[in-house]
Amino acid sequence: MPTDNSLAIIDQAAWEDLVARFDGRMWAVARAFGLSAADAADAVQGAWLRLVENAGAIRDPERIGAWLVTTTRHEAARLSRRARGEVVSDLDVPDTALPDPTAAVVDAEFGRQVWRRLDLLGEPCRSLIRLYVLHPEARYAQIAVRLNLPVGSIGPTRARCMARLRTLVEEETS
Repeated sequence: MPTDNSLAIIDQAAWEDLVARFDGRMWAVARAFGLSAADAADAVQGAWLRLVENAGAIRDPERIGAWLVTTTRHEAARLSRRARGEVVSDLDVPDTALPDPTAAVVDAEFGRQVWRRLDLLGEPCRSLIRLYVLHPEARYAQIAVRLNLPVGSIGPTRARCMARLRTLVEEETS
């Protein structure tokens, strides 16, 4: 067990609550970069590690979700560049202890807009997209069973649902 004092700041119940609230969103952010499941897992795990490393420096606990999403985005971008063969140095990794507050506010508001628009979609779109966001590691066969859909229809249905969601979000932001 690490002896770093930053670990003592986060108790087990609080940690489990953070994971339950934000892990799915973090996975969605990482996967949006087109990362493999393994690289997306590394990005999410890296963001959680940064939280542990910087727990004592977090000034506004109410913004922890935005901090985690922003940190995941930075981790995913770094891994995406590496996967494309770009040279990645430690200088490419931003200081995640102090995320851009403007970006955090914009990200949070955009997230709320997307979730509101998602609620306007009918079934199976609403459930399908929620499953992808909250359980990005789920396989088509698992989703098909859960939603009572043929396995072969999951990909095309997801594509149509995402297109409809994008249209709804664009309408709201226009």
